[in-house]
Amino acid sequence: MSLMNLLSDMMNVFSTALLVPVMSLLTLLVFLSLIQLGEFLSEYTKRHRDWNNLETNCKKIEHDLQNSDFSEASKALENIKQNYMVTSFARDAARYLKERHFSAIERLSQEYEIKMAKRLEHTKITSTVGPMLGLMGTLIPLGPALIGLSAGDLETLAQNLMIAFATTVVGLFAAGIGYVLTQVRRRWYWEDMSDIDYILDTIEEKS
Repeated sequence: MSLMNLLSDMMNVFSTALLVPVMSLLTLLVFLSLIQLGEFLSEYTKRHRDWNNLETNCKKIEHDLQNSDFSEASKALENIKQNYMVTSFARDAARYLKERHFSAIERLSQEYEIKMAKRLEHTKITSTVGPMLGLMGTLIPLGPALIGLSAGDLETLAQNLMIAFATTVVGLFAAGIGYVLTQVRRRWYWEDMSDIDYILDTIEEKS
C-alpha cells in the first residue's frame, strides 16, 4: 500500500468518525439556539427606554453635584429607570458616587460593556459554528454516498444524502437564529451604552 493510499484511508476513517459528534453538536446547537431565542424574547418584553426619566434625573445629578451634594446625586442616580443594563449600572454606580469614587464608576462602565459583549458572543458563536457544523455534516456522508452509488447500493446512497441535507438545514436554522439575535442585540446594547455614556458625561463634567 502506497503512502498516498494509507493517508487517504486514515483521513476517511477520521472524517467518518466525526459524523456522530457533528450530528450530536448540531442537535445541541439547535436546542441552545431555541433557549437563546427564549431569553431574547424575555429580554425584549422587559426593555424600557424612558428618555424623560433619564434626562430629568441627569439634570438633578448635575444640579446636586454643582452643590456638592453627593448623597442626593446618588439618590437621583438610583432613580434612573431604563433598560436592565442601564438601570443596573446606575444602581451600582450610585454607591461609588456617594463615596466620590469617580474612577470606580468609569471602571464599572467598562465592566458593563464587557458584559454586553459577552452576551453577544453566545449568539455570535451559534451563528458562526452552525454553518461550519452543517457543512461538515454535509460533506462527511458524501463519501459513503458516492461509494454506494458506484456499487449500485441505492439504499446507502439515499440514507447518506438524507443525512447530508438534514445537517445542512439544521446548521443553517441554528445559524439564522443566532445571526438575527446578534444583530438586534447589538443595536440594543449600542442604545444602552449611549445612555451609560450620557450618565458618565454628566457625572464627569461636574465632578
